[in-house]
Amino acid sequence: MAGKKLDRTNARTALEVVRESPTIAFITVAPAVVVFGVVWWLFGFWAAILLALVFGVAAVATQKLR
Repeated sequence: MAGKKLDRTNARTALEVVRESPTIAFITVAPAVVVFGVVWWLFGFWAAILLALVFGVAAVATQKLR
């Protein structure tokens, strides 16, 4: 789908929403923080960092393939 990039207007709108209701941003990020914390608790800090990097690379790679 063409035009999926975030332009200035959409970026400003998203930033305003987060500023007015930070709860929305917290709810969006909370599952990732919980998973990171559980992996850290079970396997250690470096395993949690490695898992975060793997998920980050996978997210970027899937976006590039679309």
